[in-house]
Amino acid sequence: MATSSGSCLIISLLVVVVAAALSASTASAQLSSTFYDTSCPSAMSTISSGVNSAVAQQARVGASLLRLHFHDCFVQGCDASILLNDTSGEQTQPPNLTLNPRAFDVVNSIKAQVEAACPGVVSCADILAVAARDGVVALGGPSWTVLLGRRDSTGSFPSQTSDLPPPTSSLQALLAAYSKKNLDATDMVALSGAHTIGQAQCSSFNGHIYNDTNINAAFATSLKANCPMSGGSSLAPLDTMTPTVFDNDYYKNLLSQKGLLHSDQELFNNGSTDSTVSNFASSSAAFTSAFTAAMVKMGNLGPLTGTSGQIRLTCWKLNSS
Repeated sequence: MATSSGSCLIISLLVVVVAAALSASTASAQLSSTFYDTSCPSAMSTISSGVNSAVAQQARVGASLLRLHFHDCFVQGCDASILLNDTSGEQTQPPNLTLNPRAFDVVNSIKAQVEAACPGVVSCADILAVAARDGVVALGGPSWTVLLGRRDSTGSFPSQTSDLPPPTSSLQALLAAYSKKNLDATDMVALSGAHTIGQAQCSSFNGHIYNDTNINAAFATSLKANCPMSGGSSLAPLDTMTPTVFDNDYYKNLLSQKGLLHSDQELFNNGSTDSTVSNFASSSAAFTSAFTAAMVKMGNLGPLTGTSGQIRLTCWKLNSS
């Protein structure tokens, strides 16, 4: 009996030790806003400087970086898989064909600068997450705390790009797509407010301006001048009022039926999100508070941490084995 009791005690101690080790491992794998404070203290300022310079040259880049981060996080989590330049990867899929090439160039340029200062330390996933935030700030928008410590994927996930809601989405489809990522209706409406900056190609809104009835007639007519029914690559601002300033005018446009995309106007079309749109249109503070909270939630989708994935040395390709 003494031997049996001793064995039980040893087993119990082992269970406690293993549980403690697992707990510590989990804790160490969590994201932190101070992740690079010691290992690469210049990382944040390098990213900010690179983004500010790029946005000063082309304001659209701020929106493009934000969109790139969104397209990364909605496919297998925020792991920089969108940055891989595979011939059959995510970049080749329809939802990503209209991404601004300049955004990729900016991230790759910043990565090279960060690598020169801190080789093999800062992930591309973290650089993209911070660059998206800094792009918003550069265009007059709010800041938020970006948690860090993501690692980069070791592959691309083209089949999962179907998780990205297309510009033809109905309200129900939008709600379902965001719910799949544990983002609620308020998060969805707030994140859609990213369309207060940037532009969209004609092929993304031609159906809305020619076929839908929930659009301001004069607004639709003005867009048809540069966007034929057959579509095309000509650009139009997503926010007709202040396209290069991050504000709440996007929602004011929706109240006037001047949403550029079908999916934009779906947010205010006698549906369940009408009141949220009205609230954001009347209160800039309400919008920015919801937007920053939603960005933090989105930025924490499925990160690779600890020893998972890798820290790519170049964002557009995997490290050599």
